[in-house]
Amino acid sequence: MILTTPLIERLAREGEVHVVATPANAAVLANHPAVASVIVYDKRNADAGVAGLRRVAARLRATGATTAYMAQGSWRTAALARMAGVPSVGFDTSAGRWLYSRQVAYRKDWHHAQRLWALASDPRDASVPVPSQLRPSLFPSAADTSQVSALLHEAGAITGEPLIALAPGSVWATKRWPSYDALASGLVAQLPDARVVVLGAAGDAPLASAISTAVQQRGGPPIIDATGKLSLLGSAALLARCTVLVTNDSAPLHLASAMNTPTIALFGPTVPGMGFGPLADRRVVLGRDQLTCRPCSAHGGQACPLGHWKCMRDVEPSDVAEQVVRAAVSTQ
Repeated sequence: MILTTPLIERLAREGEVHVVATPANAAVLANHPAVASVIVYDKRNADAGVAGLRRVAARLRATGATTAYMAQGSWRTAALARMAGVPSVGFDTSAGRWLYSRQVAYRKDWHHAQRLWALASDPRDASVPVPSQLRPSLFPSAADTSQVSALLHEAGAITGEPLIALAPGSVWATKRWPSYDALASGLVAQLPDARVVVLGAAGDAPLASAISTAVQQRGGPPIIDATGKLSLLGSAALLARCTVLVTNDSAPLHLASAMNTPTIALFGPTVPGMGFGPLADRRVVLGRDQLTCRPCSAHGGQACPLGHWKCMRDVEPSDVAEQVVRAAVSTQ
């Protein structure tokens, strides 16, 4: 959903944009000035089954939409547009492509934001969008910002104190770089005036605890643990205050792109060439490019298929720390 915002902004210059979204993704678009309305499709609960599909289709039809851009390519989404009587445009690789009014080539060599952007392009148009057009956008509310201020105040953060954000989690176990604690420990000596902030879901609290212990053992200041304490937009608001983010190939990467926070992205089982790398103006990608087993899947898995997990284990904390220090120094 985050990577769809450049397309949404482009379409909003031509008319109202109504977005069909799951409950979780709907929250991401709150306050976005390019979105006229969000139609929540709770496909697993309130809108489950054919009856739910019909209800949501009726709401979509009532917007008067003239085209449905199929950023999510499932057959269910395609059926929704067809049921609403709205002509649809989507990728030629999508499961629901047989129901589309027009198919667009899915370019594996493009960033996904550019692929989505192309859904609204004339097939004869060979122009390439500039990087600023493809950077996503999010709009945290005043409440989100206040929540972040309260969190930082409670942690004793000082105005102007550099905040180094770490996002150690991922739904996929093989995407989780195992050395965030070692990185944080090393940064105590290299950036003594900075505070470490840990972002993530509530389930990432043990990872934050390990980082906290490593920092305390080196005599560093207490970390700011934000795991499970902020919404996605709240996390975006926090990232806007951070000097740099170190993240796996996971949601915080895209939040940082939207807030244009300098990003150090660690890729293991996946690679940026799949289309989901960082888009912040200042960004660095680290990974073991020489491994022939990369990428091993579209998402990464819960265990390394070959058992060695070198793609993540062999990324050295010192190499990551070097990039963190460079980012911190360049923003002073």
